Amino acid sequence: MMTALLAVLRRDLRLALRQGADSLMVVAFFVITVTLFPFGVGPEQAVLERISSGVVWVTALLAALLSLDRLFQADYEDGSLDLLTLTPTPTLVLVVGKMVAHWLTTGLPLMVASPVLALLLHMRAEGYGVLLAAMALGTPSLSLIGGVGAALILGARRGGVLLSLLVLPLYVPILVFGVSAVEAAVMGLDATPQLMILGALLLGGLALCPWAAAAALKQAVA
Repeated sequence: MMTALLAVLRRDLRLALRQGADSLMVVAFFVITVTLFPFGVGPEQAVLERISSGVVWVTALLAALLSLDRLFQADYEDGSLDLLTLTPTPTLVLVVGKMVAHWLTTGLPLMVASPVLALLLHMRAEGYGVLLAAMALGTPSLSLIGGVGAALILGARRGGVLLSLLVLPLYVPILVFGVSAVEAAVMGLDATPQLMILGALLLGGLALCPWAAAAALKQAVA
């Protein structure tokens, strides 16, 4: 099973490298959107410092949402998904491999870019470490939940709009506790409770989301 998982992961990473513009567009959207805020709200350091954590998290969430449609859709349209589900590889392994590949090509670059953009927004130094920790726990949950939504909307008309309606409400807890963890650190408080909740959300997602996505995928290709 591990061999099959690594094969799916290698395949998706190879495809992502060939179509590198997709991952670059996600990061570019993240960077450009955050960069626009100082022009929109003004250059006052106090204002930017106050909204920095919320801006970084909201834009990262929206950037991750932009990339979800390529999780299964391309394979579904060219027939590769039908062939993959007919192989001896369990659908659950296929789903896990694609979710991990999505995080490596989307969530990880967003996590790496977030401290640089937080610096642009004058976030206090105390928040950088917690921001990275919260992103490390929160972005995999975005890929897990998004994978379920991407599997559910396969074959639907205007799937992008439907995907947003399905996924965005489920992203709210990750957003709330991700922002509050950084805010706590900036104010000199202990951010451990918020990080533990993000960790619990990640564990819950690992336990439930691959199974749900696999079931939706089987229904879509049936």
